[in-house]
Amino acid sequence: MNYFLSAGEASGDLHAAALIKAIKELDADARFTFLGGDLMAAEAGREPVVDYRLMAYMGFSEVLRHLPDIFANLRTAKSAIDSSNADCLILVDYPSFNLKLAKYARKRGIPVFYFIAPKVWAWKEWRVKALRRNVSKILSILPFEVDYFSRKGVAVEYVGNPSQEEIDAVARRLRADSATFRSRMGLDEGKPLLALVPGSRRGEIRNNLPVMDAVARRHPDMQPVIAGAPAIEAEYYRQYSDLPLVSDATFELMVNAEAALVTSGTATLECALAGTPQVVCYRANGKRLSYNIMKHLIKVPYVSLPNLIADEEVIPEMLVHLCTVDSVDERLSDILPGAPGRERQLEGYGRMRARLGSNHAATAAAKIIYSTLTRK
Repeated sequence: MNYFLSAGEASGDLHAAALIKAIKELDADARFTFLGGDLMAAEAGREPVVDYRLMAYMGFSEVLRHLPDIFANLRTAKSAIDSSNADCLILVDYPSFNLKLAKYARKRGIPVFYFIAPKVWAWKEWRVKALRRNVSKILSILPFEVDYFSRKGVAVEYVGNPSQEEIDAVARRLRADSATFRSRMGLDEGKPLLALVPGSRRGEIRNNLPVMDAVARRHPDMQPVIAGAPAIEAEYYRQYSDLPLVSDATFELMVNAEAALVTSGTATLECALAGTPQVVCYRANGKRLSYNIMKHLIKVPYVSLPNLIADEEVIPEMLVHLCTVDSVDERLSDILPGAPGRERQLEGYGRMRARLGSNHAATAAAKIIYSTLTRK
């Protein structure tokens, strides 16, 4: 069968590559056409129709500047769906672009599967209508999504969480090799590490790193280290902090840290799966009005994935005007070794893991896709 996949970011390339591998194990005659990157290309044995690096535009102004490119990519993708005689369309995250492809495929009678669905339960809930209309089934990686999408009339099945598999596969090795990591990165070998993970976007770094830096300096017995995002140059971080910086090693840093300050996002789940206690920091503009607006826009009780998955406040969330040096430091002090909050948080991580289950997400997703197509 002919499978068409669309992934518009580095994480999507990773997860889609695992899915391609799993499909090949079920369908020896599988042929793949895709939008994605090098990992997908290695598994599919061919180059992408469009490389995700030509698609990954973030923020309103950047999207606006690249509208001609975005429309060109969309035309190329639609043409490739037709020319490949696709038996199905598999979408991986990247909703603004992928939902347009879903509509196109549905009009042509092509089944659409969404692996790693848009987070409509948090914002842009109006997208549920498009999912219900154009997507055959959501292959969810977050267990609480099953109830949400089912109530909205969207076909959904939980397949497991790929982050859990990826992290468990490397965390033990990385932790055992802590001395090598410290030596390679030029870090103090005697002090426990404090990971500062200020996000992957410039605005997040600008707003959150100064708070993290100030909190870290209150703990001279620890070695604070900034996790640098791949697309952000070191000079940008230096505007807000002169603490040690490591690039392209966020997860390795979190695994070897005693605690972490993490800007809300996927990194909070990775940190929880690594077993490192954390405080969520999201300062934004730091104003109460912004906080009140955000509380009305966001449809869920928490913003961090560990809390959403566990359905309880496992990790403290210091948001907007609550994200101050004093308040973050108070929560950090409560999760350091010997403090009462540390064991509570680690126990919460255990409950979160129980909810995630032990499925291999790509394998489970591939089985659903293949069985659906062969039943036709």
